[in-house]
Amino acid sequence: MRQFKSQAEAEAAGVYVSKVKSFVKREGRLTKAQTRAIETYWPTMGVDYQDSPLDLTACFGRSAPVVLEIGFGMGKSLVEMAASAPDKNFFGIEVHRPGVGACLAEAGEQSLSNLRLMEHDAVEVLKNMIPDASLSRLQLFFPDPWHKKRHHKRRIVQTEFAELVRSKLAIGGHFHMATDWEPYAEHMADVMNGIEGYTSTAEEGSYVPRPDYRPITKFETRGQKLGHGVWDLIFERTQ
Repeated sequence: MRQFKSQAEAEAAGVYVSKVKSFVKREGRLTKAQTRAIETYWPTMGVDYQDSPLDLTACFGRSAPVVLEIGFGMGKSLVEMAASAPDKNFFGIEVHRPGVGACLAEAGEQSLSNLRLMEHDAVEVLKNMIPDASLSRLQLFFPDPWHKKRHHKRRIVQTEFAELVRSKLAIGGHFHMATDWEPYAEHMADVMNGIEGYTSTAEEGSYVPRPDYRPITKFETRGQKLGHGVWDLIFERTQ
């Protein structure tokens, strides 16, 4: 796009420019149980992508605080959180279909009614489907840190993304991030501290102790045994 000053200018000229995504699509192979779970539970817990705002009250069949998680993996922690907080609505977005299937299977076994899932690019969902000021919390746990410097631009936590998240949070809502890669934690803190309208909930610095509502994963437990750290950052929307 070097000869064009912007994406819009390139599109106006009829030139297609590939966009950098914040994830790597991993299709994987569905197990029979995951396939069966999608067939069984998607009609009640699945949400299809649409290019228009979603009525969250109608989606869940009730009005309650909405917690949205981006990249829930296989979904075990998300299901645990939803089961532990029946007074809240949980909305998960994941691009890995086996993860969606596994999450649906777990949620179905527990007969959860306060969980909805999507299989789509989270940035598009936020921009086009999630109403402004509608979320009580947005969770981003252990996103790909893109270790190599030349790949840092692929990290999902960038100023533009964080500002998009802020617009979707209600005043007083929280953006909760967690990572086991310290340089990424530092990057997250730098981005968040540079945006007006956010305030860190940390008593000192930018990191907070793991809140009780965030379950410890097996991966995290293994890392702790090896001496690996985990950094939680929670920023509140103040304006």
